[in-house]
Amino acid sequence: MRRGELGATLVLAGATVLSALAVVHVKYLTRVEFVTLQGLDAERHGLEVQWERLRLEEAALTTHARVDERARRLLSMHLPQAGEVRIILGGGDDR
Repeated sequence: MRRGELGATLVLAGATVLSALAVVHVKYLTRVEFVTLQGLDAERHGLEVQWERLRLEEAALTTHARVDERARRLLSMHLPQAGEVRIILGGGDDR
């Protein structure tokens, strides 16, 4: 082989080796990112489950019966008797 052909062969061999190393490195990075993605996906799923649990809890805590019971028990509230009700008519200027 001539000197030019040998140089070209070495350059092409070097480029092939560098290309192979780049492919291996990119494949490794892809696997690392895939593992990260799987972890984030599992975390997202856990957050979705927790969110649904919180929504159900909120729905249970805000039912009319529960609000009424807590208002009676904690705030001593009650429905007014007929004599306690005042009707205020408005809408006009009463000067």
